[in-house]
Amino acid sequence: NDQKPMIEQTREIVRSFNSTYGDVLVEPEGMYPEGIAGRLPGLDGKAKMSKSLGNCIYLSDEEDEVKKKVMSMFTDPNHLRVQDPGKVEGNPVFIYLDAFSKPEHFAEYLPEYQNLQELKDHYTRGGLGDVKVKKFLNNVLQEELGPIRERRKMWEQRIPDVYDILKEGTKAAKAKAEQTLHDVKAAMKINYFEDDSIMK
Repeated sequence: NDQKPMIEQTREIVRSFNSTYGDVLVEPEGMYPEGIAGRLPGLDGKAKMSKSLGNCIYLSDEEDEVKKKVMSMFTDPNHLRVQDPGKVEGNPVFIYLDAFSKPEHFAEYLPEYQNLQELKDHYTRGGLGDVKVKKFLNNVLQEELGPIRERRKMWEQRIPDVYDILKEGTKAAKAKAEQTLHDVKAAMKINYFEDDSIMK
Protein backbone atom coordinates (compact mmCIF):
# COMPACT_ATOMS: atom_id res chain seq x y z
CA ASN A 1 0.00 0.00 0.00
CA ASP A 2 2.96 2.34 0.52
CA GLN A 3 3.60 2.11 -3.22
CA LYS A 4 0.10 3.17 -4.33
CA PRO A 5 1.08 6.82 -5.00
CA MET A 6 4.08 5.72 -7.10
CA ILE A 7 1.95 3.26 -9.06
CA GLU A 8 -0.65 5.95 -9.74
CA GLN A 9 2.07 8.39 -10.84
CA THR A 10 3.43 5.75 -13.22
CA ARG A 11 -0.06 5.16 -14.60
CA GLU A 12 -0.43 8.89 -15.30
CA ILE A 13 2.91 8.95 -17.13
CA VAL A 14 1.89 5.92 -19.21
CA ARG A 15 -1.48 7.49 -20.09
CA SER A 16 0.22 10.73 -21.09
CA PHE A 17 2.85 8.94 -23.20
CA ASN A 18 0.29 6.71 -24.91
CA SER A 19 -2.01 9.63 -25.72
CA THR A 20 0.93 11.33 -27.49
CA TYR A 21 2.70 8.40 -29.16
CA GLY A 22 0.10 5.63 -29.39
CA ASP A 23 -0.47 2.50 -27.31
CA VAL A 24 3.10 1.54 -26.51
CA LEU A 25 3.22 1.18 -22.73
CA VAL A 26 1.00 -0.88 -20.43
CA GLU A 27 -0.56 0.73 -17.36
CA PRO A 28 0.68 -1.07 -14.25
CA GLU A 29 -1.83 -2.50 -11.78
CA GLY A 30 -1.15 -2.81 -8.06
CA MET A 31 -1.43 -6.22 -6.42
CA TYR A 32 -2.84 -5.99 -2.91
CA PRO A 33 -3.55 -8.79 -0.45
CA GLU A 34 -7.22 -9.46 0.17
CA GLY A 35 -8.66 -8.40 3.49
CA ILE A 36 -5.92 -5.90 4.31
CA ALA A 37 -7.09 -2.35 3.81
CA GLY A 38 -4.46 0.34 4.15
CA ARG A 39 -1.17 -0.15 5.91
CA LEU A 40 -0.57 -1.63 9.32
CA PRO A 41 0.35 0.74 12.14
CA GLY A 42 3.52 0.34 14.14
CA LEU A 43 3.50 -1.71 17.32
CA ASP A 44 3.64 1.54 19.28
CA GLY A 45 0.49 2.89 17.62
CA LYS A 46 2.41 5.24 15.31
CA ALA A 47 1.05 5.73 11.79
CA LYS A 48 3.17 2.99 10.25
CA MET A 49 5.84 0.42 10.90
CA SER A 50 9.30 1.87 10.52
CA LYS A 51 12.66 0.20 10.87
CA SER A 52 14.15 3.42 12.24
CA LEU A 53 11.45 3.62 14.94
CA GLY A 54 11.93 -0.04 15.86
CA ASN A 55 8.17 -0.66 15.85
CA CYS A 56 8.09 -3.54 13.36
CA ILE A 57 7.43 -7.24 13.24
CA TYR A 58 9.90 -8.71 10.73
CA LEU A 59 9.28 -11.79 8.63
CA SER A 60 12.62 -13.04 9.94
CA ASP A 61 11.59 -12.74 13.61
CA GLU A 62 11.61 -15.99 15.53
CA GLU A 63 8.49 -17.15 17.35
CA ASP A 64 9.55 -15.85 20.77
CA GLU A 65 10.45 -12.44 19.33
CA VAL A 66 7.06 -12.10 17.65
CA LYS A 67 5.32 -13.00 20.91
CA LYS A 68 7.39 -10.47 22.86
CA LYS A 69 6.52 -7.73 20.36
CA VAL A 70 2.81 -8.57 20.31
CA MET A 71 2.58 -8.59 24.09
CA SER A 72 4.20 -5.13 24.21
CA MET A 73 1.87 -3.62 21.60
CA PHE A 74 0.18 -0.30 22.24
CA THR A 75 -3.56 -0.57 22.98
CA ASP A 76 -6.27 1.80 24.25
CA PRO A 77 -4.47 3.90 26.90
CA ASN A 78 -7.76 4.37 28.79
CA HIS A 79 -8.36 0.62 29.09
CA LEU A 80 -6.51 0.36 32.39
CA ARG A 81 -8.53 -2.41 34.07
CA VAL A 82 -10.19 -5.48 32.61
CA GLN A 83 -13.64 -4.15 33.49
CA ASP A 84 -13.03 -0.82 31.72
CA PRO A 85 -14.70 -0.29 28.33
CA GLY A 86 -12.10 -0.28 25.55
CA LYS A 87 -11.79 1.34 22.13
CA VAL A 88 -11.17 -0.84 19.09
CA GLU A 89 -10.97 2.07 16.62
CA GLY A 90 -7.32 3.00 16.11
CA ASN A 91 -6.25 0.17 18.43
CA PRO A 92 -3.30 -1.58 16.72
CA VAL A 93 -4.16 -4.98 18.22
CA PHE A 94 -7.60 -4.90 16.62
CA ILE A 95 -6.26 -3.44 13.37
CA TYR A 96 -3.97 -6.46 13.10
CA LEU A 97 -6.83 -8.80 13.97
CA ASP A 98 -8.94 -7.15 11.25
CA ALA A 99 -6.14 -7.86 8.79
CA PHE A 100 -5.18 -11.41 9.76
CA SER A 101 -7.78 -13.21 11.87
CA LYS A 102 -10.18 -15.71 10.31
CA PRO A 103 -13.25 -17.43 11.74
CA GLU A 104 -11.32 -20.70 12.08
CA HIS A 105 -8.81 -18.99 14.38
CA PHE A 106 -11.58 -18.45 16.92
CA ALA A 107 -12.59 -22.09 16.85
CA GLU A 108 -8.98 -23.11 17.49
CA TYR A 109 -7.62 -20.44 19.83
CA LEU A 110 -10.57 -18.58 21.34
CA PRO A 111 -13.68 -20.82 21.13
CA GLU A 112 -15.76 -18.71 23.53
CA TYR A 113 -16.16 -16.21 20.66
CA GLN A 114 -17.73 -16.98 17.30
CA ASN A 115 -15.96 -14.22 15.40
CA LEU A 116 -14.03 -10.97 15.62
CA GLN A 117 -17.16 -8.84 16.02
CA GLU A 118 -18.08 -10.70 19.23
CA LEU A 119 -14.56 -10.10 20.55
CA LYS A 120 -14.77 -6.41 19.66
CA ASP A 121 -18.19 -6.06 21.29
CA HIS A 122 -16.90 -7.61 24.53
CA TYR A 123 -13.82 -5.37 24.55
CA THR A 124 -15.97 -2.29 23.89
CA ARG A 125 -18.40 -2.93 26.74
CA GLY A 126 -15.62 -3.93 29.17
CA GLY A 127 -14.69 -7.16 30.88
CA LEU A 128 -12.03 -8.28 28.40
CA GLY A 129 -8.35 -7.71 29.12
CA ASP A 130 -5.65 -6.69 26.67
CA VAL A 131 -3.48 -9.68 27.56
CA LYS A 132 -6.14 -12.15 26.41
CA VAL A 133 -6.61 -10.32 23.12
CA LYS A 134 -2.87 -10.07 22.56
CA LYS A 135 -2.38 -13.78 23.22
CA PHE A 136 -5.01 -14.49 20.59
CA LEU A 137 -3.32 -12.12 18.13
CA ASN A 138 0.00 -13.84 18.80
CA ASN A 139 -1.52 -17.22 17.88
CA VAL A 140 -2.99 -15.74 14.70
CA LEU A 141 0.31 -14.15 13.65
CA GLN A 142 2.35 -17.24 14.48
CA GLU A 143 0.09 -19.28 12.19
CA GLU A 144 0.53 -16.68 9.44
CA LEU A 145 4.28 -16.26 9.86
CA GLY A 146 5.23 -19.89 10.59
CA PRO A 147 5.23 -21.10 6.97
CA ILE A 148 7.06 -17.92 5.84
CA ARG A 149 9.68 -18.49 8.53
CA GLU A 150 10.17 -22.10 7.40
CA ARG A 151 10.49 -21.15 3.72
CA ARG A 152 13.02 -18.48 4.65
CA LYS A 153 15.12 -21.04 6.55
CA MET A 154 14.92 -23.43 3.60
CA TRP A 155 16.17 -20.79 1.15
CA GLU A 156 18.95 -19.77 3.57
CA GLN A 157 20.33 -23.28 3.04
CA ARG A 158 20.19 -22.85 -0.75
CA ILE A 159 22.02 -19.57 -1.36
CA PRO A 160 23.57 -20.68 -4.70
CA ASP A 161 20.07 -21.49 -5.98
CA VAL A 162 18.89 -18.05 -4.84
CA TYR A 163 21.70 -16.42 -6.86
CA ASP A 164 20.77 -18.49 -9.91
CA ILE A 165 17.11 -17.43 -9.62
CA LEU A 166 18.10 -13.77 -9.26
CA LYS A 167 20.50 -14.05 -12.22
CA GLU A 168 17.81 -15.56 -14.47
CA GLY A 169 15.24 -13.00 -13.32
CA THR A 170 17.66 -10.15 -14.03
CA LYS A 171 18.35 -11.56 -17.49
CA ALA A 172 14.63 -11.77 -18.30
CA ALA A 173 13.96 -8.27 -16.92
CA LYS A 174 16.85 -6.81 -18.94
CA ALA A 175 15.52 -8.34 -22.17
CA LYS A 176 12.03 -6.99 -21.46
CA ALA A 177 13.39 -3.53 -20.62
CA GLU A 178 15.44 -3.45 -23.85
CA GLN A 179 12.37 -4.37 -25.90
CA THR A 180 10.29 -1.69 -24.18
CA LEU A 181 13.01 0.93 -24.75
CA HIS A 182 13.16 -0.10 -28.42
CA ASP A 183 9.37 0.33 -28.74
CA VAL A 184 9.48 3.71 -26.97
CA LYS A 185 12.27 5.05 -29.22
CA ALA A 186 10.45 3.82 -32.31
CA ALA A 187 7.21 5.50 -31.21
CA MET A 188 9.05 8.76 -30.52
CA LYS A 189 11.00 8.50 -33.81
CA ILE A 190 14.34 8.71 -32.04
CA ASN A 191 15.61 5.25 -32.98
CA TYR A 192 18.28 6.90 -35.16
CA PHE A 193 20.52 3.88 -35.57
CA GLU A 194 17.73 1.42 -36.29
CA ASP A 195 15.56 3.27 -38.79
CA ASP A 196 17.52 4.30 -41.88
CA SER A 197 14.69 6.55 -43.10
CA ILE A 198 15.23 8.94 -40.18
CA MET A 199 18.71 9.88 -41.45
CA LYS A 200 17.56 10.54 -45.04
